[in-house]
Amino acid sequence: MTRLTGRALRLTVFIGENDTWHHKPLYSEIVHRAHRAGLAGASVFRGIEGFGASSLIHTSRLLSLSEDLPVAIVIVDTEDLVRAFLPQLDELVAEGLVILDECEVIRYVGRGSDG
Repeated sequence: MTRLTGRALRLTVFIGENDTWHHKPLYSEIVHRAHRAGLAGASVFRGIEGFGASSLIHTSRLLSLSEDLPVAIVIVDTEDLVRAFLPQLDELVAEGLVILDECEVIRYVGRGSDG
């Protein structure tokens, strides 16, 4: 079981829902690569409204603009492991935003774990 407490690094990748890598969703490729890299965890969050570098607002409120909603992939692990993963994002993310934040993990326990 992976244990993670104390100082950590949060990696957040903002991309479009329709972004792809070899005909599959880019967010899925990022999550699967993070898993293969042994990172502590990754989650994908679908936005309901947003805009990025293109300044085009995407929203779920208007059917005509509900395509390509914003997606955030959040990964938290030790600084060394997160920074070692960054070259993979250089390969995958052609358009989007990648940010790093220092954070503190208070509790990290999987399902069925004691504690």
